Amino acid sequence: MTDFFKPLATWKFWKELIIMTLGISVGAAAVYYFLMPSKLIIGSISGFCIVLAEIFAQIGFTVKVSTLIVVINAILLVMAWFLIGHEFGLKTVYTALILGPLIDMWAAILPYDQLIIDGTSVMNDPWFDLLCFVLLLSISQAILFRINASTGGLDILAKIVNKYLHFEIGTSVTIAGALICCSAFAINPFRMVVIGLIGTWINGIAVDYFMDTLNKRKRVCIISDEHEAIRRFIIEKLERGCSLYHVDGGFTGKEQIEVVSLLTQDEYAALFNFMKEKGYNAFITASNVSEIYGKWNVKRKTPQLTVLPRKKSKAE
Repeated sequence: MTDFFKPLATWKFWKELIIMTLGISVGAAAVYYFLMPSKLIIGSISGFCIVLAEIFAQIGFTVKVSTLIVVINAILLVMAWFLIGHEFGLKTVYTALILGPLIDMWAAILPYDQLIIDGTSVMNDPWFDLLCFVLLLSISQAILFRINASTGGLDILAKIVNKYLHFEIGTSVTIAGALICCSAFAINPFRMVVIGLIGTWINGIAVDYFMDTLNKRKRVCIISDEHEAIRRFIIEKLERGCSLYHVDGGFTGKEQIEVVSLLTQDEYAALFNFMKEKGYNAFITASNVSEIYGKWNVKRKTPQLTVLPRKKSKAE
C-alpha cells in the first residue's frame, strides 16, 4: 500500500469524513432553506453566488446557485494552490466541492417551496430567516473547525488577502465578508444589506460560542493531604494525566501538594464523587478551558494501568 492510500485504511480518516459530510450537510441546509428563499446575503461564498445567480437571471441566463458555488469554490481552490500553496489542505477541498451538490440534495429531498406557506421565505421574516441560518451554519462551522476543516470559500479568500495585503486572518475574514455583503446592493434594498452585515457579525459570535461549548473542559486544581490517592484515581481510573505542584499555604504556612488536571465534565463529576465517598478533606477550584493543544484527547487503550509509586521529594 502506497503512502498516499495509507490514510484510507484508518478509522480516523473515515470518522472525519463522516463528520465533515454531516457538518457540511447542515451548512447546505442552512443556505438552501433560509438564505436562498429570502435572498439574504451573508458574508460567505454562498451569499455571493446568490447575488451572481440573480444578476444572471436579470440578463436572461438561468444558473443554479449550487452550480455557481461549485464553480467559485473550484476557482478559489486553484487560486489558492498557486498563490498560497497547499496550506488549505484536502479537507477544505472536500468540503468546498461537496457544498453545491448537497444543496441540490436538500432541494430533491424537500424543496423549500413546500415550506413557504405565506410570504416569500420559510420564516416569512428576514430576521427569523437570519437567526435560523446563523444557528445552523454556526453549528456546521463549529463541527468542521473542531476537526481542523472548514467550509472553504471565504476561508480561502481570507488567506489570500492575509498573505498579499498582510492583514490579520480575522481582519481578512471580516473584510472579505463585508465586501460580499455589500455586493447585495445589486439585488437587495439597503435594509436587507444591513441585515446581512449584522448576520455576518452574529455568525462570528455564534461560532465562538459553539466552539467553546464543544471544546469545554475543566481545569481542576486540588489541594489535599490525600493527593497521592487522588493522583492515582485520575491516572488509573480516569486515564488522564495530571501535574503536581508544591505550594505553601499563605495562612497556615504549611507546605502541600496541588494536583492539577484537565478533565471532561463527566470525569470531573466522577472525581468529585470519588473524593466525597472517601471523605477526603480538600480545597478544590475548577475553571472552564476551551483551547487544548497536544495529545490530551488521546485515550489510553488499556482500561487499567499499573502506576509506579511516585518518589517522594525531600520536602515531603
